[in-house]
Amino acid sequence: MALSLADLRTLFAFNSWARGRMLDAVGALPEGAYRKDLGNSFGSVHGTVVHILGAEELWLKRWHGESPTSLVSPDTFASFAEVRRRWDQLESEYQRFLAALTEEAVLRVIRHRDTRGNAYATPLWQMMQHVVNHSTYHRGQVTTMLRQLGARPVATDLITYYRLQAGQEKPV
Repeated sequence: MALSLADLRTLFAFNSWARGRMLDAVGALPEGAYRKDLGNSFGSVHGTVVHILGAEELWLKRWHGESPTSLVSPDTFASFAEVRRRWDQLESEYQRFLAALTEEAVLRVIRHRDTRGNAYATPLWQMMQHVVNHSTYHRGQVTTMLRQLGARPVATDLITYYRLQAGQEKPV
């Protein structure tokens, strides 16, 4: 069963909210802690945040008919401020994409190649659902790294978002 356009817009509103909370928490780190290799999948908080950013950029490009061959490198960014600016730009692109999307468009099958050149054909709604799931997974890694660094992580759970939207919970 396909997700509706309304469902997808809700998921992307959640993703934006959770990303903003994560970036605010990460932005409080000193640069040395932000770049410290903690032995995670992508080394540091910086590496993980840039991986999430790169993946979200890559999927949006696929939805526009491109097949990028790689993700943006963490070395592209000299500071967290540069990463945050790139996120702000990407968020604007996502908002334009979501605003133009139709119920019929979410059902269309998109053909693309992954970064290794393998060909796929996937309905847009599945790709979109994957983006949010992927970002959620890696935000969890960032939460663990923030704890390892002695920093205060923030709640970014979907149920927290729903409760806040309903006025049932105070942000923490």
